[in-house]
Amino acid sequence: MTQAAGDRLLGGSVLSAMSHQATFVGRYREAATLARAALTGPAGSLTPTMTAQFRAMEARALARLGDARGCDLALSEAERQLSLRTPDSDPAYIAYFDEVELAAEFGHCFRDLGRSVQATERGAGSIFGDGLNNRSDFFATMVQAEAYISQGEAGKGFEIALSALRLGEGLKSARCVQYVREFQGRITDGMKRAAEFRNFTEEARGLRLWQQVGAQP
Repeated sequence: MTQAAGDRLLGGSVLSAMSHQATFVGRYREAATLARAALTGPAGSLTPTMTAQFRAMEARALARLGDARGCDLALSEAERQLSLRTPDSDPAYIAYFDEVELAAEFGHCFRDLGRSVQATERGAGSIFGDGLNNRSDFFATMVQAEAYISQGEAGKGFEIALSALRLGEGLKSARCVQYVREFQGRITDGMKRAAEFRNFTEEARGLRLWQQVGAQP
Protein backbone atom coordinates (compact mmCIF):
# COMPACT_ATOMS: atom_id res chain seq x y z
CA MET A 1 0.00 0.00 0.00
CA THR A 2 2.81 2.43 0.81
CA GLN A 3 4.46 1.54 -2.50
CA ALA A 4 1.22 2.26 -4.36
CA ALA A 5 0.95 5.57 -2.52
CA GLY A 6 4.54 6.43 -3.36
CA ASP A 7 5.42 6.86 0.33
CA ARG A 8 8.78 5.13 0.60
CA LEU A 9 9.48 6.53 4.07
CA LEU A 10 6.33 5.02 5.52
CA GLY A 11 7.13 1.78 3.70
CA GLY A 12 10.49 1.70 5.45
CA SER A 13 8.80 2.28 8.78
CA VAL A 14 6.41 -0.62 8.13
CA LEU A 15 9.36 -2.90 7.35
CA SER A 16 11.04 -1.79 10.58
CA ALA A 17 7.90 -2.64 12.55
CA MET A 18 7.86 -6.04 10.86
CA SER A 19 11.47 -6.51 11.94
CA HIS A 20 10.51 -5.74 15.53
CA GLN A 21 7.71 -8.29 15.40
CA ALA A 22 9.95 -10.92 13.78
CA THR A 23 12.40 -10.56 16.65
CA PHE A 24 9.56 -10.98 19.13
CA VAL A 25 8.44 -14.27 17.54
CA GLY A 26 12.01 -15.58 17.34
CA ARG A 27 12.73 -15.21 13.62
CA TYR A 28 15.94 -13.27 14.13
CA ARG A 29 17.58 -13.62 10.72
CA GLU A 30 14.41 -12.47 9.02
CA ALA A 31 14.25 -9.60 11.50
CA ALA A 32 17.74 -8.45 10.55
CA THR A 33 16.90 -8.72 6.84
CA LEU A 34 13.70 -6.71 7.28
CA ALA A 35 15.54 -3.96 9.17
CA ARG A 36 18.13 -3.73 6.40
CA ALA A 37 15.38 -3.60 3.80
CA ALA A 38 13.85 -0.71 5.74
CA LEU A 39 17.15 1.12 5.38
CA THR A 40 17.76 0.45 1.71
CA GLY A 41 14.22 0.95 0.42
CA PRO A 42 13.87 4.71 1.01
CA ALA A 43 17.58 5.20 0.21
CA GLY A 44 18.68 8.83 0.43
CA SER A 45 15.34 10.17 1.65
CA LEU A 46 15.65 8.76 5.19
CA THR A 47 15.79 11.20 8.08
CA PRO A 48 18.39 10.71 10.84
CA THR A 49 15.72 9.59 13.31
CA MET A 50 14.37 6.97 10.95
CA THR A 51 17.86 5.69 10.20
CA ALA A 52 18.54 5.46 13.92
CA GLN A 53 15.36 3.52 14.60
CA PHE A 54 15.93 1.11 11.72
CA ARG A 55 19.51 0.50 12.85
CA ALA A 56 18.27 -0.14 16.37
CA MET A 57 15.89 -2.82 15.07
CA GLU A 58 18.77 -4.41 13.19
CA ALA A 59 20.81 -4.35 16.40
CA ARG A 60 18.01 -6.05 18.34
CA ALA A 61 17.95 -8.92 15.86
CA LEU A 62 21.73 -9.27 15.76
CA ALA A 63 21.93 -9.32 19.54
CA ARG A 64 19.52 -12.24 19.62
CA LEU A 65 21.70 -13.99 17.05
CA GLY A 66 24.77 -13.44 19.25
CA ASP A 67 26.46 -11.23 16.64
CA ALA A 68 28.11 -8.83 19.09
CA ARG A 69 30.24 -7.02 16.53
CA GLY A 70 27.34 -6.46 14.13
CA CYS A 71 25.12 -5.34 16.98
CA ASP A 72 27.71 -2.87 18.27
CA LEU A 73 28.16 -1.38 14.81
CA ALA A 74 24.42 -0.97 14.33
CA LEU A 75 23.99 0.62 17.77
CA SER A 76 26.89 2.99 17.18
CA GLU A 77 25.39 4.13 13.90
CA ALA A 78 21.96 4.51 15.50
CA GLU A 79 23.45 6.73 18.18
CA ARG A 80 25.38 8.80 15.64
CA GLN A 81 22.34 9.27 13.43
CA LEU A 82 20.09 10.27 16.32
CA SER A 83 22.55 13.00 17.28
CA LEU A 84 21.91 14.54 13.85
CA ARG A 85 18.13 14.84 14.21
CA THR A 86 16.41 18.21 13.95
CA PRO A 87 12.95 19.06 15.31
CA ASP A 88 11.29 19.51 11.93
CA SER A 89 13.01 16.76 9.95
CA ASP A 90 10.77 13.79 10.78
CA PRO A 91 7.32 12.48 9.89
CA ALA A 92 5.01 12.61 12.90
CA TYR A 93 4.90 8.81 13.26
CA ILE A 94 8.64 8.52 14.04
CA ALA A 95 8.94 11.52 16.35
CA TYR A 96 8.53 9.25 19.40
CA PHE A 97 11.97 7.72 18.81
CA ASP A 98 14.38 9.75 20.92
CA GLU A 99 17.31 9.28 23.30
CA VAL A 100 15.08 7.56 25.85
CA GLU A 101 13.86 5.04 23.29
CA LEU A 102 17.40 4.41 22.07
CA ALA A 103 18.55 3.81 25.64
CA ALA A 104 15.90 1.09 25.86
CA GLU A 105 17.28 -0.52 22.70
CA PHE A 106 20.79 -0.49 24.18
CA GLY A 107 19.44 -2.14 27.31
CA HIS A 108 17.70 -4.90 25.34
CA CYS A 109 20.72 -5.56 23.16
CA PHE A 110 23.25 -5.69 25.99
CA ARG A 111 20.96 -7.97 28.00
CA ASP A 112 20.70 -10.37 25.06
CA LEU A 113 24.47 -10.32 24.54
CA GLY A 114 25.05 -11.20 28.18
CA ARG A 115 26.52 -7.81 29.06
CA SER A 116 24.40 -7.29 32.14
CA VAL A 117 26.44 -4.43 33.62
CA GLN A 118 26.23 -2.46 30.39
CA ALA A 119 22.53 -3.27 30.16
CA THR A 120 21.86 -1.69 33.54
CA GLU A 121 24.07 1.32 32.80
CA ARG A 122 22.73 2.15 29.35
CA GLY A 123 19.18 0.99 29.96
CA ALA A 124 18.71 3.03 33.14
CA GLY A 125 17.89 6.13 31.11
CA SER A 126 15.09 4.40 29.23
CA ILE A 127 12.36 4.67 31.87
CA PHE A 128 10.02 7.65 31.59
CA GLY A 129 8.40 7.26 34.99
CA ASP A 130 5.74 9.82 34.13
CA GLY A 131 2.71 7.54 34.21
CA LEU A 132 2.01 8.28 30.55
CA ASN A 133 4.23 5.60 29.02
CA ASN A 134 3.51 2.56 31.17
CA ARG A 135 3.95 0.07 28.36
CA SER A 136 7.41 1.35 27.40
CA ASP A 137 8.32 1.66 31.07
CA PHE A 138 7.21 -1.92 31.70
CA PHE A 139 9.49 -3.31 29.00
CA ALA A 140 12.48 -1.20 30.04
CA THR A 141 12.01 -2.02 33.71
CA MET A 142 11.76 -5.77 33.06
CA VAL A 143 15.00 -5.60 31.06
CA GLN A 144 16.66 -3.86 34.01
CA ALA A 145 15.36 -6.56 36.35
CA GLU A 146 16.73 -9.32 34.11
CA ALA A 147 20.11 -7.60 33.88
CA TYR A 148 20.46 -7.39 37.65
CA ILE A 149 19.41 -11.04 38.00
CA SER A 150 22.13 -11.97 35.50
CA GLN A 151 24.69 -10.01 37.53
CA GLY A 152 23.84 -12.06 40.59
CA GLU A 153 22.09 -9.14 42.27
CA ALA A 154 18.90 -11.11 42.77
CA GLY A 155 17.46 -8.92 45.50
CA LYS A 156 17.66 -5.80 43.38
CA GLY A 157 16.40 -7.67 40.34
CA PHE A 158 13.33 -8.89 42.23
CA GLU A 159 12.66 -5.41 43.59
CA ILE A 160 12.78 -3.90 40.10
CA ALA A 161 10.65 -6.73 38.70
CA LEU A 162 7.94 -5.94 41.23
CA SER A 163 7.93 -2.34 40.00
CA ALA A 164 7.50 -3.61 36.45
CA LEU A 165 4.71 -5.99 37.40
CA ARG A 166 2.84 -3.16 39.09
CA LEU A 167 3.19 -1.11 35.92
CA GLY A 168 1.80 -4.08 34.02
CA GLU A 169 -1.43 -4.23 36.00
CA GLY A 170 -3.22 -2.16 33.38
CA LEU A 171 -1.55 -3.71 30.34
CA LYS A 172 -2.85 -6.53 28.17
CA SER A 173 -0.20 -7.70 25.73
CA ALA A 174 1.34 -10.98 24.66
CA ARG A 175 4.68 -9.19 24.61
CA CYS A 176 4.30 -8.25 28.28
CA VAL A 177 3.63 -11.89 29.13
CA GLN A 178 6.72 -12.94 27.18
CA TYR A 179 8.92 -10.51 29.10
CA VAL A 180 7.72 -11.96 32.39
CA ARG A 181 8.29 -15.48 31.10
CA GLU A 182 11.86 -14.62 30.04
CA PHE A 183 12.50 -13.07 33.45
CA GLN A 184 11.34 -16.28 35.12
CA GLY A 185 13.74 -18.22 32.92
CA ARG A 186 16.70 -16.32 34.38
CA ILE A 187 15.89 -17.24 37.97
CA THR A 188 18.21 -20.06 39.00
CA ASP A 189 17.46 -22.84 41.47
CA GLY A 190 19.85 -21.18 43.92
CA MET A 191 17.94 -17.90 43.71
CA LYS A 192 14.67 -19.71 44.35
CA ARG A 193 16.00 -20.96 47.69
CA ALA A 194 16.79 -17.44 48.89
CA ALA A 195 14.57 -15.39 51.19
CA GLU A 196 14.51 -12.59 48.58
CA PHE A 197 12.73 -14.88 46.13
CA ARG A 198 10.16 -15.97 48.70
CA ASN A 199 9.46 -12.33 49.57
CA PHE A 200 9.22 -11.47 45.89
CA THR A 201 6.78 -14.26 45.04
CA GLU A 202 4.65 -13.39 48.06
CA GLU A 203 3.95 -10.00 46.48
CA ALA A 204 4.14 -11.05 42.83
CA ARG A 205 1.46 -13.72 43.12
CA GLY A 206 -1.12 -11.01 43.62
CA LEU A 207 -0.20 -9.25 40.36
CA ARG A 208 -1.99 -10.10 37.15
CA LEU A 209 0.93 -10.73 34.78
CA TRP A 210 2.69 -13.03 37.23
CA GLN A 211 -0.55 -14.96 37.67
CA GLN A 212 -1.01 -15.13 33.91
CA VAL A 213 2.44 -16.60 33.29
CA GLY A 214 2.07 -18.99 36.20
CA ALA A 215 4.24 -19.31 39.26
CA GLN A 216 7.37 -21.40 39.00
CA PRO A 217 7.66 -24.62 40.97
